[in-house]
Amino acid sequence: MTGRRRTRSTFLPGLLTRHARKGVLGAGTAAACASLLAGCGVVPGTTGDAGDDPITVMTWAPQDTKATNKPGMPAFAHAYARWINAKGGINGRKLNVLTCNDHNDSVAAAKCARRAAKENVVAVVGSYSQYADSFFPSLEGAGIPYIGGYGITNAEFTSPLSYPVNGGQPALLAGLGRSLAGCGPVALVRPDTIAGDQLPPLLDSGLKAGGHSAARDQRAAEDATEYDGQAERALRTTTSSSDEGCVVPALGDRNGTFMDSFRRTREDYPDVRTATVLGSVDQTMIDATGGASGPYEGSYITGWYPVASDARWDGMKQVIKEEAFGDNRIDAADAGVQTTWIAYTVFKKIVESLGGGEVSADTVTEALDDGLGISTGGLTPTLRWRFQDKLAAVGFPRLVNANVTLQVVREGRLVSARKGFVDTTRTLQDADVNY
Repeated sequence: MTGRRRTRSTFLPGLLTRHARKGVLGAGTAAACASLLAGCGVVPGTTGDAGDDPITVMTWAPQDTKATNKPGMPAFAHAYARWINAKGGINGRKLNVLTCNDHNDSVAAAKCARRAAKENVVAVVGSYSQYADSFFPSLEGAGIPYIGGYGITNAEFTSPLSYPVNGGQPALLAGLGRSLAGCGPVALVRPDTIAGDQLPPLLDSGLKAGGHSAARDQRAAEDATEYDGQAERALRTTTSSSDEGCVVPALGDRNGTFMDSFRRTREDYPDVRTATVLGSVDQTMIDATGGASGPYEGSYITGWYPVASDARWDGMKQVIKEEAFGDNRIDAADAGVQTTWIAYTVFKKIVESLGGGEVSADTVTEALDDGLGISTGGLTPTLRWRFQDKLAAVGFPRLVNANVTLQVVREGRLVSARKGFVDTTRTLQDADVNY
């Protein structure tokens, strides 16, 4: 299909569920209070008139798996809670962070969401999971907002209870495609998964915007131990003309494995460039693969945020220094850790906007839906969520930040390739994505 897409069926039911839940709880609570002729207590995870109960949230991510792992996200969430609590909490209320391992598994992801509902958390904050179709039904049924997911699935940009802080894979790939329009043939090597199926049309939208033909789509096992065959096919594709081609691996934590195969295989082929998205490559990966003499030298890489050396990250680095120094799970240059910092920044400001009032899943959601503009210190544009934003007509009603940064590896260091952000809104409006 082209241009306009179907909106996911979860959009309206999720919205109705939240309001219905609020009404039923309100009526049931009032009846219970009347019958018992006594005051009602506060549900765990919420704060009422007492104003001193802890605020409970959850952060989840895959850990200890054979595919993509994001241990830094829950680890940083705990560090943030220690830091904010040492400063008196949020509006005087302690922050209680629960964490969950989704194991890169749909059943485990659903269990995390059911646990969030059982524990009456007021929000899921700064999390990563490929299995949105497994966890969103439970969150929507319980009315729990999902703030600052990693943006790995399209559902994060359609659910009414999702509040993404970046443009996810759609913005990264659209921005990268625009940057590669001057390449010869382009090959995309991506996971053979449902999430991976969404990547080719997004990259192609950027290539098309620059007058380039579509990339060659190469599927690969997400947890392979070597990629010799995929590397050879990518090189054959990208060296098939006189123009220097570009290979785009987008395999998450398996990018390093692919690049090992690619480095061995490329010696028998003409020069090609490599390019990818942040999250698949970071400074640690560049160092591990040889730095300036490695395969990423000269590569273009799109990210959501400024480079890790930017002063705008000083607040996050202070939290790490004070509460997680020596924790090697937490890397200030990791896009997951950075997203978690921004997500908790958003959550803190939402709770502060409630003053001394009740803090619950419903009040947090209502504050988000009321259009409060939230500044993140220049790490993103001012964030404000509305039900029908610029990209609603093309299937991304919750995508409110389509900005990306263009970075390049020079002398083994990841640096800015151009000043400021690139807005991919127009490119995404032309993307051909099927749900």
